[in-house]
Amino acid sequence: MTTPPFRADHIGSLLRPPELLQLRREFEAGNTSPEAMKEAEDAAIMNAVAMQERAGLQIISDGEFRRASYHSYFFSKLGNLKPDWRPPEDAPGAHGTRAPQPIALIDSRVEWNGPIHAGDYAFVKTLTSRTPKVTIPGPCALHFRGGDAAVLKSAYSSVEDFWDDIVNAFRAELRSLADAGCNYVQMDETAFAKFEDPEVQDRLRERGERWPDTIRHYVKVTNRVLTDLPAGMRVGVHLCRGNRAGQFHAAGSYEPVADLMFNQLNADLFLLEYDSERAGGFEPLRFLPKHKSVVLGLVSTKTGQLEDKGFIKQRIADATQFVDLDRIAISPQCGFASIDIGNPLTQEEQEAKLRLVVDVAREVWG
Repeated sequence: MTTPPFRADHIGSLLRPPELLQLRREFEAGNTSPEAMKEAEDAAIMNAVAMQERAGLQIISDGEFRRASYHSYFFSKLGNLKPDWRPPEDAPGAHGTRAPQPIALIDSRVEWNGPIHAGDYAFVKTLTSRTPKVTIPGPCALHFRGGDAAVLKSAYSSVEDFWDDIVNAFRAELRSLADAGCNYVQMDETAFAKFEDPEVQDRLRERGERWPDTIRHYVKVTNRVLTDLPAGMRVGVHLCRGNRAGQFHAAGSYEPVADLMFNQLNADLFLLEYDSERAGGFEPLRFLPKHKSVVLGLVSTKTGQLEDKGFIKQRIADATQFVDLDRIAISPQCGFASIDIGNPLTQEEQEAKLRLVVDVAREVWG
């Protein structure tokens, strides 16, 4: 692949340096100036870019170092919106366990008021000649975490008005990124990978939804966002089942949603979680149309244990039973720090995993 995602990709977020986390706590307490916070973020991002280049990646992220989570900063710029509210007593649990699904609070209309991540892209572009990737949440995250009740609770009298506002805001942000020169955007629409989980289906049923109807509506909303993308921009859709300090939110094969997702969603690139039995087998990839590509997330970010190179190569070979090798790339299954406290591994283990992805890609594709 000579355009993004290339053969070795990664999902975006990286482990924050401990000193950056500490400074952010001081900043939130009012004990550090915005200027000092930005200076520290800039320095940490420069080191993160150097690390990714050292690992051999052609795709470069800012590590999402300016965010508390992969989506909270973005939605906070669109209004009084909180996609990940949790009770104060809800601390991360043990590694490998199921975490409670966060709740969305929608306390204002959704409105795009200016570029959100164009400046982040521009800064990374000054640091590397490789391809910067910008990650944004998916347009259905707020609704998935609260349903119509969260939409209508205080800010809206019409759910359709909410969806119109969401679509307009996301399209405006994509245009602003294109204007800044960005040509590779990853949309983290994690809801799609969770619909096959019986517990998730039960929660949707309890709030009066039929999950097949909900996912079909989410596909329509996402297609409205992806219609007439700016020239030269590629948007990949990342799916996973939750990634909070080594925990997960859902489990189950892509099988129940694959046909709809791959054939009806107007994205030509999917970045899929495939690092554990929770994701099921590769059989759903048989639904992927010939003009679309997939990034297989074969390396786990939830643990520091380094995968065996031969095992990863065998997994790629297994996937080729259902999709051609020339339409495959590889990556870790998710970010290393979807929330700022990060997953339970070290900086050295993180770099080793990124280097493993690059090494395997070189050996498989040349």
